[in-house]
Amino acid sequence: MNFEIDDQQRDFASSIDAALSAADVPAAVRAWASGDTAAGRKVWAQLADLGVTALLVPEKFDGIDAHPVDLVVALERLGYWAVPGPVTESIAVAPILLAGVEEWGERSAQLASGELIATVALPPSVPRAVNADVAGLTLLATDGQVAEAGIDIQGGAAHESVDPTRTLFDVTASGPSQAADTARAYEFGVLATAAQLVGAGQAMLDQSVEYAKQRTQFGRIIGSYQALKHKLADVHIAVELARPLVYGAALALAEGSPETARDISAAKVAAADAALLAARSSLQTHGAIGFTQEHDLSLLLLRVQALRSAWGDPTLHRRRLLEAL
Repeated sequence: MNFEIDDQQRDFASSIDAALSAADVPAAVRAWASGDTAAGRKVWAQLADLGVTALLVPEKFDGIDAHPVDLVVALERLGYWAVPGPVTESIAVAPILLAGVEEWGERSAQLASGELIATVALPPSVPRAVNADVAGLTLLATDGQVAEAGIDIQGGAAHESVDPTRTLFDVTASGPSQAADTARAYEFGVLATAAQLVGAGQAMLDQSVEYAKQRTQFGRIIGSYQALKHKLADVHIAVELARPLVYGAALALAEGSPETARDISAAKVAAADAALLAARSSLQTHGAIGFTQEHDLSLLLLRVQALRSAWGDPTLHRRRLLEAL
């Protein structure tokens, strides 16, 4: 059995990398954090051109209806480049919630084309909707039902996140409820978040390795010190062990395996732990400069902290994993 992604998927990942490397995503992230989403929306438009926003949209709504592994391939790259906005919610979750509602077919088509960016609250694990102030569609889903929602002004509305690009909002239903597969939508949300964490962990490792090759201390390149080599090697091992768990969870989700919830929780825990180790090690490698707002590493450090608790924190998924064993 071959567990490697195929050439078409590699080409897909390369095309995403090529587009995002030329898009100055760090500048878009900083602008988004300050309230200017124009540059970030241009990044999303490029993703739409590549088909990323259409991955899970059914073909009858002009989507691709792709395999969950294709989603993981794409979301790992988006995590690597720290793309701003409700990535998990719009690309992985909203298409699942909308797919079963025929009268919402136009919205599904708008998701596929990139015309519409959506966000989702799915209590109790996802009690608030990220970026509801900039999303064109907000959904509130629970117990097999989904409804359009609006920001709950009376509830205090906005809540700051450790990542300034990810403001969270209390939302309330503003329309009638429709039947939806909320359980499956939740699993896709966890899977997409885990994939982004793997990508972010890889990005921090790559930045640290490059920095260690250039930075000198006491007359030596710091990458020549055994302690630093071992630290970065540990990060490499953690990321490489988390990645196949994420892909394995995608396969379980596609096959409808009874162990799907177990596998997805295991993937989220491993990805969160690997990304946290990468964050700590990269900050130790770079020193204080790595956490300054001017350094791109800081964007990944904040993103990892936010995504670790998104769609269920590691404690929740460890509990779910233990219950499944």
